[in-house]
Amino acid sequence: MPEPEQLVIGVEGGATKTDWIYLRHRGGETTRLDEGRLPAANYLLIEPAALERMLRSLPPEATHVGVFLAGCRTLAETARLRELVTSVWPQAEIAAGGDRESGFAAAFGDDDGIVVIAGTGSAVHGRRHGRVEKAGGWGQLLGDRGSGFDIAVHGLRHCLRTFDVEHRTLPLARAFLRELGLNSLNDLVHWAQDADKLAIAKLAPMVFEAAEAKDSNIDIILDVCARRLAEYAGAVARRLDFDEPPVRLFGSVFVHQPKYVALFKENLEKHTPRALVEVSTESGALGAAWIATHGVIATPALPPEPPPERVREFAGAATEQPNPRSANLDELDTPALVDLFVSDETEVTSALSSRKNELESAVNLVQSAIEDGGHLFYVGAGTSGRLGVLDASEIPPTFSAPPDLVQGIIAGGWPALHRAVEGAEDSDIAGAVAVTDRGVTAGDVVCGITASGNTPFVLGALRRARAIGARTILLTCNPARHSGDESWDVAIDLPTGPELIAGSTRLKAGTATKLALNIISTCTMIRLGKVKGNLMIDLDASNEKLRDRAARMLSGLRNCSYQEARRQLAEHHWNVRACLESLSP
Repeated sequence: MPEPEQLVIGVEGGATKTDWIYLRHRGGETTRLDEGRLPAANYLLIEPAALERMLRSLPPEATHVGVFLAGCRTLAETARLRELVTSVWPQAEIAAGGDRESGFAAAFGDDDGIVVIAGTGSAVHGRRHGRVEKAGGWGQLLGDRGSGFDIAVHGLRHCLRTFDVEHRTLPLARAFLRELGLNSLNDLVHWAQDADKLAIAKLAPMVFEAAEAKDSNIDIILDVCARRLAEYAGAVARRLDFDEPPVRLFGSVFVHQPKYVALFKENLEKHTPRALVEVSTESGALGAAWIATHGVIATPALPPEPPPERVREFAGAATEQPNPRSANLDELDTPALVDLFVSDETEVTSALSSRKNELESAVNLVQSAIEDGGHLFYVGAGTSGRLGVLDASEIPPTFSAPPDLVQGIIAGGWPALHRAVEGAEDSDIAGAVAVTDRGVTAGDVVCGITASGNTPFVLGALRRARAIGARTILLTCNPARHSGDESWDVAIDLPTGPELIAGSTRLKAGTATKLALNIISTCTMIRLGKVKGNLMIDLDASNEKLRDRAARMLSGLRNCSYQEARRQLAEHHWNVRACLESLSP
């Protein structure tokens, strides 16, 4: 019985363009029916509606569709992309994911090897025996070394440096001006300040033309760029224990510039002399189509379910339980709602009072560490993480402490301060890496903040801190948490009880957590001598309100006029402690 006909669409999207291909598989033969290029489709930058419109412009008849986009990394993102593609081709077999998978497939199918990309941007990806390693690909600000963008930027800098040092306009600079329709180097600088990555990368061919004109400085630039990419490829090969790695070169710079290919090979031989290097001219869209028919990349529709014991932990947390006092919350008028919320907060004081001994132990632990040169790190996710970052950020202006003395680490990093970062808290490995990358040492204290007591990011951070030798504090609002065989130097489980809105730990649990952090950090600073009486004599008087506070404080402590206090503070750079010490008998 003959194999059924397959109509296959492959799509690979990136920040600068989207390639697609339409194939027919029949009787063991493959025919290219159509192919083309669409606007950019980076998953993180394109709106779902715009992506859907783009996909609906492709042939509607398909039995297999593969769509792989730059920026699509997590299982949840893959599931959403798959769902969108399915809405366009509901009868087709769908494969979806990131452009790394489609690039690999275009180069190697399901074999192993190393892909080196040098187009507008650059990156190196390697795969061997199921392991994947990466180097570069950090974007134009911190990465993209050896890319068209990088080459063009080096060329622009060379032109400006030559003009500054020798007061000479290079032929390359004139070529840039001619290409862009500009009149002067000042115009070129203003253009570059506003130009996007793609516009700058389009200048790279002129840099290669300048090299053909025997500009030795341009030769140095190209060699440096090729050397960086070769270093990345060699590093990936070493990490994968690849002795004779097949290396495929992708991207417009490699495809159109044989000189650059030769420079890359020459430099790669220094790191991996037995590498087998070839330039690939196939589009990643072909790899996307290959995956669609071969099914190499698994794309589950939903993230995997957590194990049963984790489900029980989630469901058993005190903060997840329904609160009988708020069963009819949606039926209450505004006065009743406000009264209920105000009265519910009384449980916060009770919870803190029941854990005074643990809070005392935490203060003593942190004080001892800081006196010995250590630091305090808060680690949390979501509301807990934000509260930790907030408390850490308030220590320098309040007590003139160095900004690294108390630090906050939040799952998902800086973006998580402003919005939820999906899945950020689910990786214990990410928590462990964050502790290592932030430089935690054996002399430090790491305080993990998690209302439920079972956030993987936080527990992973605490475990890594303990392995390093740092002291550990766990702060939760769930006395019923399952601790297993794990123990920390101090565990503070605040019994705040169920929230008025079940699971909304920004309510009582958030209030109690903020107060607990206030107690730990503020009492530590007091014990370290940062307060005189009840006055913050080490405040950073960085604005008029704080300068007024400092003057009133000094006036009261030294029994002098407000004006005299301001004069003395001005002489001592608004340092209250310095004023007090200079005036001591």
